[in-house]
Amino acid sequence: MLSRLMDFLTACWRRRSSDGKGSEVTGRKDGLLWYKDAGQHLFGEYSMAVVQANNLLEDQSQIESGPLSLLDTGPYGTFVGVYDGHGGPETSRYVCDHLFQHLKRFASEQKSMSVEVIRKAYQATEEGFLSVVTKQWPMNPQIAAVGSCCLVGVICGGILYIANLGDSRAVLGRVVRATGEVLAIQLSSEHNVGIESVRQEMHSLHPDDSKIVVLKHNVWRVKGLIQISRSIGDVYLKKAEFNKEPLYAKFRVRDGFKRPILSSDPSISVHELQSHDQFLIFASDGLWEHLSNQDAVDIVQNNPQNGIARRLIKAALQEAAKKREMRYSDLKKIDRGVRRHFHDDITVVVVFLDSNLVSRASSVRGPPLSVRGGGVPLPSRTLAPCAAPMET
Repeated sequence: MLSRLMDFLTACWRRRSSDGKGSEVTGRKDGLLWYKDAGQHLFGEYSMAVVQANNLLEDQSQIESGPLSLLDTGPYGTFVGVYDGHGGPETSRYVCDHLFQHLKRFASEQKSMSVEVIRKAYQATEEGFLSVVTKQWPMNPQIAAVGSCCLVGVICGGILYIANLGDSRAVLGRVVRATGEVLAIQLSSEHNVGIESVRQEMHSLHPDDSKIVVLKHNVWRVKGLIQISRSIGDVYLKKAEFNKEPLYAKFRVRDGFKRPILSSDPSISVHELQSHDQFLIFASDGLWEHLSNQDAVDIVQNNPQNGIARRLIKAALQEAAKKREMRYSDLKKIDRGVRRHFHDDITVVVVFLDSNLVSRASSVRGPPLSVRGGGVPLPSRTLAPCAAPMET
């Protein structure tokens, strides 16, 4: 009876906190920074922040909490997605619009959450974007060279699922009970050919191609073109029929290819949450270029929860400024586009874990939460040539 009363009161509090001014629900902006300092998900609090560097924001992100299917019976939980686009914003926007909806559909069919549900959701999203490229190819062929990394976390029934394509990263902060120290534990597998094991994987998958990975301007790249080996989109490196004119010559593989060069099959891991698991940090690689896993965990552990995602971005920007021997205050004055020479778009979502709520995962309910990371809106006339309306 007491637990039901607590759930009811929590739901009422959440409803009041999310029914206020628009800024409370959609976040706030400060120049190129968008942030939502605090909010409630089913199992604790969360904090989100995004800073734009590209002329068009290529990062997209979302947190969804409540029903993870189309059924009243559940499952219930929290979904976090960080989508780091490249070549343009189209793929990351498409993923943000469709991946969670696919996940809900497959969870409804299976009536539970599972690795299979998540893998099917990724596959359906990839196939959907391929359909978009196929339709737009005659009038907008460059969309074949747009893609996105795709990091997802799903908390459901006391279990944490982590799925990833590309080089965004999920890190867990876990207390060591004997010392009170909070350790950083990386949960996601990355697919960037700057990592030797990923280069070896590419060579084993393409034994007949000695140039599958090339060191270009001191950076390892697949076919000299892209650093990641797995993604959503990037159809020009998955379907040979899209690697030809009128696609720009710089994207075309000279010798052609018979099998897909990049993969859309995510790495998925499953973790049973423990009472000493404190929080999760989901972020695009823009953060991890400047902060180590332990640096980020220490910042979260040693500062107030409110605004912590924004604090992590500030720490990364301070490091970026230091590397260029400039002041952080001067870096903040640089406008989008030019800012990309100093740092990437950065998205951070910090999800705190209330062990009492996690342990009662099967009974915790609340009003649905849906928040998307924001950026600086641009007039339609400034959109890139490949930013045509999406069809599904």
